[in-house]
Amino acid sequence: MTVDTAQLEALAEHIAAARPDQVLATGIAFGELNVTATLAGLLDLIEFLRSDQTCAFSTLIDITAIDHPARAQRFDIVYHMLSMYRNQRIRVKVAVREDELVPSLTGIFPGANWYEREVFDLFGVLFSGHPDLRRILTDYGFQGYPLRKDFPTTGYVEVRWNDDEKRVVYEPVKLVQEYRQFDFLSPWEGAKYVLPGDEKGDAK
Repeated sequence: MTVDTAQLEALAEHIAAARPDQVLATGIAFGELNVTATLAGLLDLIEFLRSDQTCAFSTLIDITAIDHPARAQRFDIVYHMLSMYRNQRIRVKVAVREDELVPSLTGIFPGANWYEREVFDLFGVLFSGHPDLRRILTDYGFQGYPLRKDFPTTGYVEVRWNDDEKRVVYEPVKLVQEYRQFDFLSPWEGAKYVLPGDEKGDAK
């Protein structure tokens, strides 16, 4: 699809002029307009993007998050919206601290319900005003938030079927073998051609 950059730039100016207190920055990347918003003005901005005739972003495509553990505002909550009337897409991003509540969009887009539950389930972000904020992908007893960058790769518990008890049981993770270190330089030792790292075998 050919992207008209001039149209996106004009749209960015229109949004920034109409909502100066809610828009921190704008930019264009990958053929989409990016808008960085304030947390306090998020709901008003999303409603404006949906109802304004110049914007007409009537469809909420997705809500996701990005984890920045070393940053004070740890999470970026990202909203993807589509205007089928203008054939344009927009990406709205808002930075939040780990202890901040993000206002739910379910009053504007009912379809935000499951998207926000997914972000809560995988990142631990809380949405105020959500009608049923509970896990949606992991199990009810799951510990932690698996898409946070400090979540251990092994998890905290493992799930298995216990044939004696005839039920699923949860147990602390036990590694069957210790982690081993690999250099990955020469996985095909003994090949007829020389690969980087083969000299290690000759040095024995």
